[in-house]
Amino acid sequence: MSSLERAIEIAAEAHSGQRDKAGAPYITHPLRVALGFIRSGDEKRAIVAVLHDVLEDSDITADDLRREGFSDPIVEAVLALTRPDDEDYRAFVKRAGANEMARPVKIADLKDNLDRTRLAKLPDDERKKLLAKYEGALDILDAR
Repeated sequence: MSSLERAIEIAAEAHSGQRDKAGAPYITHPLRVALGFIRSGDEKRAIVAVLHDVLEDSDITADDLRREGFSDPIVEAVLALTRPDDEDYRAFVKRAGANEMARPVKIADLKDNLDRTRLAKLPDDERKKLLAKYEGALDILDAR
């Protein structure tokens, strides 16, 4: 099994039963984020993209990922994309953007989160709040 296949397996298990804000199975989000990297042949960033929410949304730890054989740069990028509860969102985005491997994944994550067809399913107030949050994050990363 390739590292990417193992990452997909881990993410599918970690996000099992989870739904996104629009009610879709959550696993579809990291897979969409990874797709551009898969298409361009950037397997390392595809792995990071697939795993980018597992530390926040499950009991999986960075040490678990290392035990699975993922390299330190991949694990460090996943950690850069993991926001602790006590971290300010803007500080988190800046920290994620400072990691060379994580930065393009964060940009792809934000662009997926800004998908208007999915956001249209949310109440107006929530949609406007999320648009401002994610567009502001792209501004921090100079990615608009």
